[in-house]
Amino acid sequence: VTTLRPEEALTKIGSCGKPFFHMDVKIVDDAGNELPPGEQGELITKGESVMKGYWNLPEASAETIKDGWLHTGDIAKMDEEGYFYITDRKKDMIISGGENVYPAEVESVLYSHPDVLEVAVVGMPNDEWGESPMAIIVPKEGQKLTEQEIIDFCNGKLARYKMPKAAVFTDTLPRNPTGKVLKWKLREEFVK
Repeated sequence: VTTLRPEEALTKIGSCGKPFFHMDVKIVDDAGNELPPGEQGELITKGESVMKGYWNLPEASAETIKDGWLHTGDIAKMDEEGYFYITDRKKDMIISGGENVYPAEVESVLYSHPDVLEVAVVGMPNDEWGESPMAIIVPKEGQKLTEQEIIDFCNGKLARYKMPKAAVFTDTLPRNPTGKVLKWKLREEFVK
């Protein structure tokens, strides 16, 4: 869908580039409205190389392809120069009190804690807000962390609705063969 030339890689760190020739790419909100540069939403694309649908799965095809646009499920933003940046996955997004919380943003803050080795953030049920962020943390060897310490660390670094309302600790995060954290397994194990 997009490409980043080698000479752009050092000036557009984290970008997946600009659209390929003959590809249309845009960022939209949940209602399908195109968003301006800098705002996060779902990356959608249209072009000759986009699939026509899933084999023998008309319902899944209809959910993914709307008016010729393939909804990727990737949360992204575009800068003023038209470069795209993938920031998260839509299915991992947490909706807390009607506000979107992108786990990658919360994880980024938690990775700056000196005693955090690994972290994953998932949504947990909340009677008042619908969902709230929960941090699942692998501490660095020999370090002991507490839930309150993690919550206090986020105070002032994240909006209140983005702050983890719970933190649990584990020895490892489950991963697939390519190294991606399996958040569905974390939800099964830690979210009750």
